[in-house]
Amino acid sequence: MTNVVGLSHEEGVIIDDVPLVRLVEVMGEGAAENVVNAAMREMSHRMAQMEQLYQAGEAFSLGRDARRLARIGNEIGMTSLSLVARDVQRCAARGDMIAFSATWSRLIRIADRSLDAIYGLAGCSGQGS
Repeated sequence: MTNVVGLSHEEGVIIDDVPLVRLVEVMGEGAAENVVNAAMREMSHRMAQMEQLYQAGEAFSLGRDARRLARIGNEIGMTSLSLVARDVQRCAARGDMIAFSATWSRLIRIADRSLDAIYGLAGCSGQGS
């Protein structure tokens, strides 16, 4: 008899606080928080759009959105999210659906953890401005 075991993977995220510090230095704390909140709302919206594309089997279109997600994440120091979003984009561009599905699942996990980490690091309310 074969036993099937479900594994739970707790992957950490990498947040680079340098972009956040620069935003605060240039714009001030309140304006920087507004920029971060706007970026995070955009990322959440983009992830929702990407989920719809994934469900519709539109991997190539999703890959374009993943590239934009990577840029936004990079601008506010979400290093892990940016790297994984680029991996999703590459898999979509190659048409490698097995790797695409795996990296897409990883992106969802990393996005959730990254959003939580940025809110905590930046002292954001998580509710937007």
